[in-house]
Amino acid sequence: MQAQCQCGQLTVRLPGPSPAIVACHCIDCQRRSGSPFGVAVYHPTENLQITGQSKQYVRETASGGEFRTDFCPQCGSTVLMSGDKNPGLTGIPVGAIADPDFPPPVRSVWEESMHEWVTIETALEHFDQGRPKT
Repeated sequence: MQAQCQCGQLTVRLPGPSPAIVACHCIDCQRRSGSPFGVAVYHPTENLQITGQSKQYVRETASGGEFRTDFCPQCGSTVLMSGDKNPGLTGIPVGAIADPDFPPPVRSVWEESMHEWVTIETALEHFDQGRPKT
């Protein structure tokens, strides 16, 4: 399975779907994705094969950690995400995979900033803010 930016310069080979598919409605994900929410699949970083150049934007999270977004310097597409809350895991936006048969989210987070007209019925877990660290 492969994810890529719009121009194809930055690609990520991943082992396939994972049980960690998350819809996030936080304001930062809304702005990052240009949509009412972002959806990402998370994999152990060592299982990903990344090809191409990326630039990184780092922001502070509500809990005081860092969240990193890697994007293509040519077309601007987000292709990778990682945060201090889950070290060793990297998120890949499901839209970058562009597979209509990709499984739906199993978790929906930051629903306190979710648009009224959005529903994520497939999610087994719903959180007003981020999922508590276990």
